[in-house]
Amino acid sequence: MAATSETIELTVEGEQIAGTLLTLQERMPGILFVHGWGGSQTRDMMRAKGIAGLGCVCLTFDLRGHEKTRVQQQTVTRGHNLEDILVAYDRLVAHPAVDPSRIAVIGTSYGGYLAAILTTLRPVRWLAMRVPALYWDEQWNLPKQQLDRDQLMRYRQSLLGPLDNRALGACATFEGDVLIVESEHDEHVPHETIMSYRSSCRKAHSMTHRIIDGADHGLSSERCQQAYTSILTSWITEMIIGDRVGHLT
Repeated sequence: MAATSETIELTVEGEQIAGTLLTLQERMPGILFVHGWGGSQTRDMMRAKGIAGLGCVCLTFDLRGHEKTRVQQQTVTRGHNLEDILVAYDRLVAHPAVDPSRIAVIGTSYGGYLAAILTTLRPVRWLAMRVPALYWDEQWNLPKQQLDRDQLMRYRQSLLGPLDNRALGACATFEGDVLIVESEHDEHVPHETIMSYRSSCRKAHSMTHRIIDGADHGLSSERCQQAYTSILTSWITEMIIGDRVGHLT
């Protein structure tokens, strides 16, 4: 890592002695968290605090239609929420401590789906998706709450590919590192959906797929929450340390 040096003077008992202050020039990775439909940034903040300790700048936020803007939940569309993510991404990258070439996006369910699409609109180095959902490309501007849930479940139970879906198409062109975390007993995102995502990541630099045994979609037990935290933190640590080693060699 390159370092800048600054010559300084230290005053001791009225006398000056010379010193040199060394500062690393390297900027830090940026981590963007995207929560799922009906969720909030609360859980993300807990995990972000641990990941920030690795030497990262983390950003969590609430999508429109959630928390303080819950009144919009009946009218917000996928397009609106994708725009939310783009604004959050740009704010993260604008932080002076962030290296814009080292951005990770961590999305859950609906947030994982939108995070995949984000990779075609902004540079992303690492993509983590927990129980990523799938939605057909049609009705993009229909309020998300109005999408037919039974039809969605049938759609997700089909094995789909990059030509069938915008998010899967994004995964097919993504060349960074990917983490997919599946819940064993997911009532909203079936195994077929996970495999559609996994098989679409054809150009990924690396692919990590983990299953949380006994977990439901929302990780309702504390054991499952802790399991996911462990999986995510270990993966992010591996990615960041490996990247730093690469910078040194």
